Amino acid sequence: MRDVLDIHTHTLISGHAYNTIMEMAHAASEKGLELLGITDHAPEMPGGPHRFYFDNLKVMPREIDGMPLLFGTEINICDFEGRLDLPESTLQKLDVVIASLHIPCIKPGSREENTQAIVAALKNPYVNIVGHPDDGRYPVDMEQIVYTAKEEHKLLELNNHSLDPSGTRQGARENDIQMLKYCVEYQQPIIMGSDAHCIWDIRNHDLAIALMEEMKFPEELVVNRSVEEFLKYVRK
Repeated sequence: MRDVLDIHTHTLISGHAYNTIMEMAHAASEKGLELLGITDHAPEMPGGPHRFYFDNLKVMPREIDGMPLLFGTEINICDFEGRLDLPESTLQKLDVVIASLHIPCIKPGSREENTQAIVAALKNPYVNIVGHPDDGRYPVDMEQIVYTAKEEHKLLELNNHSLDPSGTRQGARENDIQMLKYCVEYQQPIIMGSDAHCIWDIRNHDLAIALMEEMKFPEELVVNRSVEEFLKYVRK
């Protein structure tokens, strides 16, 4: 499977990751990527940066060490109405926004509440991707999420870290299988994300690729195959 981009990565500024922007860009270049996204955690995540960090990303070059870059955030969905922890004035400056449910930022609700939170995030004009919608600690109506992503022209993430047995997310494999089946039914594209918190995990999509190969998931629904395809889902 052609795999030329990794958009979901974290640097030291996230508070629990281990490399600098320069180190991440250099590692991505060495691995032959064509596009790297730096999407650090937003303020509600313990250890996350102040919103001023994101406001100031305008000073960063969009190419380092020959590696094209997008700068954005993995933003936190903070309530069941889809409230996010950065203001619109900040989000409109960013290249890419991934919206995710995280245990430190929102306690799991009912299936209906969790679904409502993700659907609201998908309808936010500044959100491009929903990150790891497979965490079984947040039960959801997966068909509704896939349908809404299709309607809103947004991407759903197949998160490699979720599939790691040593991770904390529960029931991810079963939920990802369900998500991928609905994505085929609705012809909804997905994006693989490494969720890298260190340079060694950049473009580590091995578990995601293995699951898609097992399911014979169509490569044309995986935007990692082409920078051009991915950029259809971002405003900039």
